Amino acid sequence: MAAPYTLTKLTEVEDSAQKFGHGEHQEARFATKELKTERTGVSYHRVKPNMRQAFGHRHEQAEEVYVVLSGSGRVKLDDEIVELEPLDALRVSPGVTRQFEGGPHGLEFLAFGPHVPGDGEILPDWWKD
Repeated sequence: MAAPYTLTKLTEVEDSAQKFGHGEHQEARFATKELKTERTGVSYHRVKPNMRQAFGHRHEQAEEVYVVLSGSGRVKLDDEIVELEPLDALRVSPGVTRQFEGGPHGLEFLAFGPHVPGDGEILPDWWKD
């Protein structure tokens, strides 16, 4: 019988940002496979100091919650820009495009939401000044 829990260290999960050529901007570790989740997604993100994530994204079905662990920065949510600091918790509704930007010390956060395969749209060059 399988264990009723799974434990993993998020810093040991593969860095998807590095894998897909976005390592100069950010770190992104999606732990679905390692945690063996069926309905829940969790990921660890670190946006480097004074950098933006390499792209914006949105979900048509998934509501997500982001929790800032350390650093500071901003997030663009459709046409609004919101300041972020440690222990801020941000809920984003389905359909809202979002992209994060690290402040002078970077921005480290966790993302939580339902695991809905194929429910994500990547938007390169979305946040322009």
